Amino acid sequence: MKYTPQHPAPTDANVRKEIAPVICYPIDTLPKPDMSLYAKAREDLTLIDEVLIPPRDAKCFTVPAGHFARIVCPESPQVGDLNLWNTNDLSEKFYSGKTRALHGTHVSTGDQLWSSFPTMRPMATVTYDTLDWYGWDEFGGSVHDVIGTRCDPYTNQLLQGDDYHYCCHSNLTRALSDHKGLPLFEAEKLVHDVLNVFMCTGFTQDTHQYFMKASPVRSGDYLELFAEIDLLGGLSACPGGDCGSKHSSDEVICAPLLVQVFKPADGSLDGWTPPAPNGYSRTHGK
Repeated sequence: MKYTPQHPAPTDANVRKEIAPVICYPIDTLPKPDMSLYAKAREDLTLIDEVLIPPRDAKCFTVPAGHFARIVCPESPQVGDLNLWNTNDLSEKFYSGKTRALHGTHVSTGDQLWSSFPTMRPMATVTYDTLDWYGWDEFGGSVHDVIGTRCDPYTNQLLQGDDYHYCCHSNLTRALSDHKGLPLFEAEKLVHDVLNVFMCTGFTQDTHQYFMKASPVRSGDYLELFAEIDLLGGLSACPGGDCGSKHSSDEVICAPLLVQVFKPADGSLDGWTPPAPNGYSRTHGK
């Protein structure tokens, strides 16, 4: 707690606190991705595209539905901020909050990345994670979080009192603007909360504040996604490097990231179909 309570605890305080929690969104009935099918498709992949993201910068890339994308750490430890949009409709974008509510604060193999309302469907499925060994550390930290919002120049101005133009928000805005030919002010409205790839984060035990620590990622590690729909991705190589000290800084050592797009062999995904938009009928609420 970050404040001093102003009221004494009631006599039944312990009784109230000891009430068992209830999972908000049980996912027993959530349709499960066919991981065995994806594993089979992974056995024969052809590299069709590569995009290198320079340090403190961002690039966009496309992943057709039914293809795989790997986010790779090619050199020294580096984390990245990932945005995803429907290539054919940028208003359908990654919904980190709902992904967090369904799968937890951090994602790994078998978890899905969900899109915004009204479509709310899986945009991508995590099919491979070389950092899955990390689990949870003694501080409550883990990797690949959907907690953080992305470093941005507005918060930096508020806390540091200066303008910094290489925050992930700014990088993603410029990358989307360049890729789609949009004015910066239009592109900025489409940039959204991220999947923090490779970032090691959690909440402190005492004040429950969001923390970061040096990422365990090393050269050759990667996170792999299967595109459930046609994806436009945006990835920023965070100006915090491995986020072991600070972000939004020119002082930290930063490295590039690499995105590789793979096509599976013909016939290896027989039986798979892209997920349909959410079945809720909005007319019922009118």
